[in-house]
Amino acid sequence: MAADAGNGVGGVVLPALFERLPARLTGLYLEPDGTFPNHHPDPLRPENLRDLEALMHREAFALGVAFDGDADRAFFIDDLVHPLPGSTVTAMVAAWFLDREKGARIVHNLICSRAVPETILAHGGIPVRTRVGHSYIKSVMAETDAVFGGEHSGHYYFRDNYRADSGVLALLVLLRLISEDGRPLSKIRTEFERYAQSGEINLEVADQEAATERVAAVFVGDQDRLDGLTVSLGDRWFNLRPSNTEPVLRLNVEAPDAAAVAKLVEAVTATVKEVSGVGS
Repeated sequence: MAADAGNGVGGVVLPALFERLPARLTGLYLEPDGTFPNHHPDPLRPENLRDLEALMHREAFALGVAFDGDADRAFFIDDLVHPLPGSTVTAMVAAWFLDREKGARIVHNLICSRAVPETILAHGGIPVRTRVGHSYIKSVMAETDAVFGGEHSGHYYFRDNYRADSGVLALLVLLRLISEDGRPLSKIRTEFERYAQSGEINLEVADQEAATERVAAVFVGDQDRLDGLTVSLGDRWFNLRPSNTEPVLRLNVEAPDAAAVAKLVEAVTATVKEVSGVGS
């Protein structure tokens, strides 16, 4: 396995952990250094995965993982050096838990792919949809006794470990899942990836509320306001959430294919611009 600890605390844990596992670890930037001399420890930014991807292109690995600075987030790469979205990992880990605890509840935030609740139901579990953010996830997990929780952003939460969000625990589950399945991760993942997603797109606005209400008036599908505005339009949906710190709306879109995603992104963006007059 290949791992990039990003000079964060994950580098303290990984060598000791792999001494106890029947697996080989090839590590990058395992030495903790708060100046982060090699790259910023944010695995959601593609430029921070370049060194790990280069390593995985030079040698064959079953799995790659990049951690953020405190190792509560993890971003995974398959054996073909293709990144896994957080929704894919959430669905895979949820299925693994439900195969061991039928009827359990799994928490996911509302930006996760529809494949996540579909997977939970298919494996005999109960999906619980929440707002975005670790405080909401942990609170709802406590209320529902959910065995696992996942977010699109690479946070994964575990009931039996005090509902902590831990990239290392997510790594251990994926390693066991791959070992038990016997197929490469690039094959396993295809069962959990049914739709195309836009990723999070920031749209600058002068008035968040006015822009949101304009979008709500134009797109008249099934709507809810659990966290921002979510609109379901049959086989596609989008969520538009206001930032608490910036004058932006965060747009996430999912549809059956990339072309449908691009079309819906364009339509929502154009509607936001009608109000704000500001580009994305």
